[in-house]
Amino acid sequence: MISGPEINAFFRNATLKICSSLSVEEWLFESLIYIRRFVPAETVYLTRYYPEEGKQTGLARATVAGAETLDVTLPVPEQVRRHFSRKKGPDVFVAEKAKDLIPSRPWIEKGLLDANAAIMSLRLVVSGTIVGAVILTNRCPGSFDDEHAGLVAMLREPFAIALSNSIQYRELLQLKESISEDNRFLRAELGQASGVEIVGEDFGLRRVMELVNHVAPLTSPVLLLGETGTGKEVFATAIHNLSPRRHGPFTKVNCGAIPESLMDSELFGHEKGAFTGAMAQKKGRFERAHQGTLFLDEVGELKPDAQVRLLRVLQEKEIERVGGTVPIRIDTRIIAATHRDLESMVRNGAFREDLYFRLRVFPILIPPLRERKEDLSALAHYFTRKKAREMGLRRIPPIAADTLDALVEYDWPGNVRELENAIERALILNMGEPLRIENLRSSVGDRSCFSAGNASDDEIARGMTLDTVISDHIRKVLELTHGRVSGQGGAAEVLAINPSTLRKKMRKLRIPFGRNTRYVSGQRKRRR
Repeated sequence: MISGPEINAFFRNATLKICSSLSVEEWLFESLIYIRRFVPAETVYLTRYYPEEGKQTGLARATVAGAETLDVTLPVPEQVRRHFSRKKGPDVFVAEKAKDLIPSRPWIEKGLLDANAAIMSLRLVVSGTIVGAVILTNRCPGSFDDEHAGLVAMLREPFAIALSNSIQYRELLQLKESISEDNRFLRAELGQASGVEIVGEDFGLRRVMELVNHVAPLTSPVLLLGETGTGKEVFATAIHNLSPRRHGPFTKVNCGAIPESLMDSELFGHEKGAFTGAMAQKKGRFERAHQGTLFLDEVGELKPDAQVRLLRVLQEKEIERVGGTVPIRIDTRIIAATHRDLESMVRNGAFREDLYFRLRVFPILIPPLRERKEDLSALAHYFTRKKAREMGLRRIPPIAADTLDALVEYDWPGNVRELENAIERALILNMGEPLRIENLRSSVGDRSCFSAGNASDDEIARGMTLDTVISDHIRKVLELTHGRVSGQGGAAEVLAINPSTLRKKMRKLRIPFGRNTRYVSGQRKRRR
């Protein structure tokens, strides 16, 4: 039996240990080490109770060897809930064996408590509501008595305050990490936030834009159909930006680029420990797109198993994270896109018919570039301005009149993407003259070929890659300037490009430059 002054010292010192840290593991361990001087406790558990959800979570466990996070959740049976909700009676419950205490039984069944160990449970109450408990155990039955219960009961309020503070601190850290993760994700995924320009909306794409404006204010799923390179992602972005969800996230998923083994984790997320490598909880694309738009690009590439899971989400409007047990309601608009013939895939059994009709509520067919050649001039000028800015060119070169005529005559099998790449290559090879894209031609089995500037027909015939052509051209200019990159008469001036942009391009292409490098007759030599 300890005296009055000793009791006051016990309360003061125990409270200091309990409130010594915001980390649950740290203060639980420190408090156990001190309390053991007066109470024969070997292990202490901290739990949190959710009365409305009918569940209890083990937050942490401490022994003399150290402390650890538990993060274990168990349902609370009705009998135990009635025990928790009792307004009268003691706050501390002592039992000779854990199996004699009703609230201990779910934990014994889970293997977290020894059924024959002595147990003492302290209810933690905040504003008249039970928020959790502190449980002390000893392997020897009957280790705790009324004096021990009286000492522990004194610490109810400090324990409750520490629990509340630690929960808020943990939630704050999780929120901070979630915000940081979302920021990283959205910076990469939401580049369209500044708006998107659709070239040709008043001409070749007029009908498409009428459909876009018609469906954008609604929540109906949209299926974008069209050949590769027609700009389906641009129209998906436009639908989102014109919708009431424009202030929400716009999340993109390339269904053909995600391995089957990672599909569930990417789309629906996972809980911590759900599989090897799942070190933390992760939100899936559906959850990230809550109250926004989810763009499923190349949806025709989904495997049959993934199609089944996607159909269920579209029907139920809820998901379950991998390793989770609680359904999560989602409010997400779906925009899908594909270059595949989904109707043929349905007939061949490669795509589920029910999923096809779920996605095909409002189909929009985007015409290929060869069917809207009235847009070619505007597109060519748009890409010239865009690429010139990206390359840091000092001025935007005009497009030669005969080049515009050649663009119209060509069929552009690669659509808008091919035109964009052709403009970029021509700008790189342009020598400050009006922009020219020559020798455009296409045939069966032969994709487009083109030359610009000083590129020769022999180079085209060899099928040189774009990087190879760029590299050779830069090396030729360096020969003319004797390796000089910047300044008057330097390669940057000849190429009409910013010197830093040129150096960056040279590093990427592994073209050496600097004081110890000189170019002679198509070769470079290092001074010794």
